[in-house]
Amino acid sequence: MIELFKLLEICQNKYPLMDKGETEVKMKKKRSKASSSTASTPPSQEEINFSCSPEKVSLSLIKHSLKIAEECRANALLVYADALGEKELSIPTEDSILIYLITRTQAEEAPLKRKGHLFIRVPEVPLNRMAQVKMATLIALSQGKLKKGDTIVFLTGPAESDHLDTLMVMQIGLEHELFLAPTKNDKIAPYIKPEVLNRVIEIATELGSEGREGKPVGALFVIGDTEKIKALSKQLILNPFRGYPEAKRNILDPALEETVKEYAMLDGAFLIRGDGVIETMGAHLKVGAQQEFELPQGLGARHHAAAGITAVTEAVAVTLSESTGTVTVFKEGKIVTEIEKLRTLSRHEEF
Repeated sequence: MIELFKLLEICQNKYPLMDKGETEVKMKKKRSKASSSTASTPPSQEEINFSCSPEKVSLSLIKHSLKIAEECRANALLVYADALGEKELSIPTEDSILIYLITRTQAEEAPLKRKGHLFIRVPEVPLNRMAQVKMATLIALSQGKLKKGDTIVFLTGPAESDHLDTLMVMQIGLEHELFLAPTKNDKIAPYIKPEVLNRVIEIATELGSEGREGKPVGALFVIGDTEKIKALSKQLILNPFRGYPEAKRNILDPALEETVKEYAMLDGAFLIRGDGVIETMGAHLKVGAQQEFELPQGLGARHHAAAGITAVTEAVAVTLSESTGTVTVFKEGKIVTEIEKLRTLSRHEEF
């Protein structure tokens, strides 16, 4: 993983991409020139702010991103479209490097489709920089647009800021602290529709960000391999989805969103088929003891149940932590990734 911190030098063209020796020579020449000159007036704060404005940082990162992608032999370059604002992403590229614009709404997608751009749709929720990277990687992997072993370059920035300030390079499968690629398939779950997994993650992240009736909510969604999971579970409550036609209980139906969020406040797991049909809610999963799974300390019964059920089935589990709002994705008994809730400053911290 590579992060670029010296954005001031980059946007002022004082730290261009070059090898170490060439960099040292150029920096010495600049220091020598500066020392030989007469005492000049230091730049004002306004000049500094203008020379490294958010827009100039964004343009500089866009300018250098292709060079970095080529030198790293990256398979794809991913850029958050809303951070581009009105700027055009006119980067000449080779066929070996795919450029994906990451969108959050259909309104953002429409002009991209007309221009022939590739894009990846992510949930419309505010996320910090690392969560943006994790979310986009997870969805791209589930859709088969990325695979294990791919090297990818990310351009991202603060949530809802309309500018870029971070460049990151990662290889899927090696950055275990960010993303654990599946071991059996390139896709996280080839038998689960990508839009179903995306929808579940979207609902979970929205619940984590907004809560329900002003209170934090915890939830557990288990997707795929439902027949086997039914044999490993029992109902804590009467199945609220029983008797409804499949078309009326598909999680892809926007009309079902509020119902799902309301039932998420109850105990038990959602069991969802790979095509999105909700089989039941309020299921207790009968899995192994907690010590059988290597999970970070501090995770509760919901997370251990998710690890346990995915270890013995082909399912994917998505948990929402009531205490932190973090969304965690499980596969093969392990954590694939964690998407943290965006932290906002309290009124006391702002002052």
